[in-house]
Amino acid sequence: MTTLTLEKEPAALKIAIRDEKLIVDLVDGRTLAVPLEWYPRLVHGSRKERQNWVLLGKGYAIEWPDLDEHVGIEGLLAGRRSGESRKSFDRWLATRR
Repeated sequence: MTTLTLEKEPAALKIAIRDEKLIVDLVDGRTLAVPLEWYPRLVHGSRKERQNWVLLGKGYAIEWPDLDEHVGIEGLLAGRRSGESRKSFDRWLATRR
């Protein structure tokens, strides 16, 4: 198992969702793009819900309050997908019907 060692805490500056990708511009000038399918709540969210995001702290994480989704920037850099269980996701999805 590898361990991600960072020289400084990564931080998001701007978020976009395009072409089934979550795109995150970082304050250090890098841009991350990950498949939207990594975050099922985002996949099932409406355009309006996806556009309602806020940065937590100084950009260490992104929150979509309407979808109860939180994505840490360090996790994105490490390639971590949503860790939500299928059972939890199914319960959440049932509340949307």
